[in-house]
This record gives sequence, structure tokens and C-alpha cells, in this order.
Amino acid sequence: MTIRNPIEWSVDHIELTAHALKSVGYALHPTDESFDGTQPQVRRIAISDLKDVLLSGFRDFTSYRTDVIFICLIFPLIGLILANLTLSFGALPLLLPLIFGFALIGPFAAAGLYEMSRRQEQGKPVSWTDAFGVFGSPSIASIIKLGLLLSGIFVLWLAAALVIYQVTLGPAMPASIPAFAADVFTTGAGWTFIGIGIGIGALFALVVLAISAVSFPLLLDRHVSISTAIETSIRAVLINPVPMLIWGLIVMSALVLGTIPALVGLIVVMPVLGHATWHLYRKIVG
Repeated sequence: MTIRNPIEWSVDHIELTAHALKSVGYALHPTDESFDGTQPQVRRIAISDLKDVLLSGFRDFTSYRTDVIFICLIFPLIGLILANLTLSFGALPLLLPLIFGFALIGPFAAAGLYEMSRRQEQGKPVSWTDAFGVFGSPSIASIIKLGLLLSGIFVLWLAAALVIYQVTLGPAMPASIPAFAADVFTTGAGWTFIGIGIGIGALFALVVLAISAVSFPLLLDRHVSISTAIETSIRAVLINPVPMLIWGLIVMSALVLGTIPALVGLIVVMPVLGHATWHLYRKIVG
């Protein structure tokens, strides 16, 4: 078996991402006449509403925390596996982008949590198995396709991070984690790497926030097309720019903090944010 270098790996994954994005592009123009053609109403919210949705998310988490923790164990496990693969292939510069980029696929990963909050809202009994009820949704195909879009953006972010490394600290890969840390934090090139990485990463995060802020809960709640879900999410951000930007910062900060202790913090952070996202959707979309 041949072990490819990180650049070859990135090129191959960019090609795969292009195919995924092309497939999702077709999905943005559905022909299924069964879709609900009603345009969802978008309400204005205040910054104080963000506190309410976080409290509601925490209440949902405490209502069935054993079930939710069981489900969310998968997130740190997947993260640790990916981190180990990154180190095994000598792609150490991708470790931090991998951790910080988790927020890009978080809206898709939390789909089962939205389903649990939806069922509780309807007064139905909820257990961890109900998270898999998302697969029985009439919109499951659209949810998966939108998830592929976010996954494609995530891969593009990793490729962009590798390019940033190549033009600042590269082209040679660091010999060890201490050597990489020294290069990043004690050299001018390292600070350039950090600055450009934060700037480009923020652009990726804004794109994901715009297209997924409420789109996944909307797809679960109503049988709408992907284009309607994304358009509604973009309108939600444009109508509520300050609250939604603050929400994005809250999500990003919480997920980053959740990854610091060997990713175990995600066991709590993911369900709270996932349930809170459902309640945010309820406040915004009428």
C-alpha cells in the first residue's frame, strides 16, 4: 500500500468534494411536486433570545442526559480517530484545522438531537433510539444531501489550511508536535499562518452559518426542498445579523472548548447546542 503525501491527499479529496457539490447542486433544483411550496416566515429575534434557546437546550439535555450522552460519545471517538489518522499520515498541520473545522459539520451531525427535541416538543416519550428517527423523515434525502454539502466545505477547509501552511511554514512537514508548536508561536511565519488561517476559517464559518443556521431543523419539521431550506436560513441570518453572528461565535467557541480536553467536552457541548438549535429555529421560523 502506498502512503500519499498530504498534498496528493488534498487534491484527491478536492476532486471528491467537487463531485459531491455537483450532486448537491442538482438537488437544489428539485422536481418533486410533493414539497411544501409555502415560503416559511422569518421572524426577528433579539440577542436576549439566545440566552433563552441555550437554557432550553440545556433543559432538554438534562431531561434525558443519559440517552444523549450515549449518543454523543460517538463525536469524540470519531474526532480521536481522525486526529490519529492525521498524525499517522504525517499531516500534523491539519490537526488544528481538523479540530476547529468540526463546527462546519456540526449542524449535520446534530440532526438526531433536533429530532429528539422535536419529539419532546410534541409531548412524546424520548429515548436515545429516537435520535435515529431522523432516518424516517420524509426529508431524509435532502438532509443527507445538505450534509454532503457541509462535508464538502469541511474538506475544502482542510485543503485550504494545508495550502496556507505550505506558503507560510512549509513546504516541509514538521518533525513533531513540539517543533510544530514552536514554529507556529515563536516565528513571524507562524503568526502569519495563524492570522491567515483565522481569516479564511472565519469565511468558511460564515458560509456554513448562512446555509445551515435553521435549514436542518426546517427540513425535519416540514417537507420543503433544499433550496427553500437554505434560502430560509440565509434570510434568517440577513434579517437577524447581529444575533446570528453572536450565535455563530457561541457555537464556534463552545465546540472549540469542547475539543480541548481530548474532545470529551463534546459529550456535553454537542447535545446542548443541538437542542438549542432546534429552539432557535422555533423562535425564528414561523
